[in-house]
Amino acid sequence: MKYANKLFRTRKKDLYSGNSDRLFFLAMRENCIFQYDRCPDYKRLLDAKGFDPRRDLNSFDDLAGIPFLPTLYFKRHDLRANRRSLVQATSSGTSGGNKSRVGFSVSDLWRMWQMVKRVCSYHRLWSLKPTHYVVFGFEPNRSNKTAIARTSFGATLFSPALSRTYALRWRNGAYRLDLEAVKQKLIRYSKSKFPVRTIGFPAYTYFLLKEMKDAGIALQMPKGSLVTLGGGWKQFYAEKVSKEDFYRLVYEVLGIDDRHIVEFFGAVEHPILYTDCRCHHFHIPAYGRVIIRDPDTLQPVGNDRMGLINLLTPAVSVMPLLSVTTDDLGMVHTEPCPCGEPSPWLEIFGRVGIRDVVTCAQGASEFLKGAGDVK
Repeated sequence: MKYANKLFRTRKKDLYSGNSDRLFFLAMRENCIFQYDRCPDYKRLLDAKGFDPRRDLNSFDDLAGIPFLPTLYFKRHDLRANRRSLVQATSSGTSGGNKSRVGFSVSDLWRMWQMVKRVCSYHRLWSLKPTHYVVFGFEPNRSNKTAIARTSFGATLFSPALSRTYALRWRNGAYRLDLEAVKQKLIRYSKSKFPVRTIGFPAYTYFLLKEMKDAGIALQMPKGSLVTLGGGWKQFYAEKVSKEDFYRLVYEVLGIDDRHIVEFFGAVEHPILYTDCRCHHFHIPAYGRVIIRDPDTLQPVGNDRMGLINLLTPAVSVMPLLSVTTDDLGMVHTEPCPCGEPSPWLEIFGRVGIRDVVTCAQGASEFLKGAGDVK
C-alpha cells in the first residue's frame, strides 16, 4: 500500500488543492488489486461484473468503473478478509437494526491518524487550552462499538478535556437520553473561564437548544467555544431544520456565531473526514473522491447535478471499501467557493425516502447480479 501511504502523507497546504488525482488513482488501483487478490468474496463480485483491476484501471477516469457496493450491502454481508482486525467498528444501525461491520489494521489506523492530524490542523481544531466537552451522543461503553461513539470520544482529544458530559448515558444496561443534565452543565459552563465544545448528533443538539430558547434561556459561552456536529439526523430526519435556522438558534441560546460552528461528514463504510469550510461547504479532501450517480441508471451524472452519492477512497486494507454508495442524495459543486479553496465541494440534500431506498437497493442488486451471495 505504498501509494496509499504516500497519499495520506499529503501536506496540510495541499489537502484541498485538487492536484492529487494521479496519486489518488495509483492508490486506488493498488488497493483494488490488493482486495481482488486477497478477498475471495470481492473477487467474485468483480468477476461477475467482468471487471479486472489490472486490465481495466489505466487512468483516473477509469475509477468510475470500479463496481461499487451500497452501504446496505455491508449491513447484510461481512467482507472483512481478516475478521480479527485490530479495531472493529459498526454503523449506528438505525435502519431496521442492521449494522455495517468494518475492520481496520494497524496501517489503516496510521493512515487515518495522519488524515485527522492534518485536517484538524488545517481547520484549527487542535488547542492546548483545557476545555469542557458536551457530547450529544453515546457515553463510552465496552458493548458499544459504533463508529460514531468512537469518533465522538476521539474528538474530545483535540484539546485537554476538563470534563466530558454525555447526552446518551449508559444506565442499567441501556442508553438513556438525559438532556436535562446537559442543560444544567451548559448553564454552569457558561460562567466558566474555560471554553466549551459540543460534539455529536445535530438532532439532540437542536432539541435541547430549542427547549432552552422556549424557556427563555440565553447564555454566553466563554471565548473559544465551538459547536461541532456530526452523525446526521438519523431517525429524526423529518425534524431537520435548515442550517441557517440551526445556526441562528445556536447564537440565540449559546452566543456562538456560525464562524465557530463546525460540521463533519463521513460514514463507517467511508472513514474519511470531511470538514466544512468557513462557508460551511464540504470540500473534497485529497484522501477521497465523490461520484454522483443517477438513482435509476446508477450511471455517473457529472458535477453540478443531483444524484446518489458514491464515495471513493483507498484508505482501508482490511476490506474492500474502495467504492461505496450511500442512500443520500447530493451534488458535487465546481463553482468557486468564497473561502478560496479550489477543490470541488459536496452538498448533501438528505436521504432518499424509504420507497426510494428499496428502489436503489434493487438497482444495486441488479448491478451486482450474478455475483452470488456473500456469507
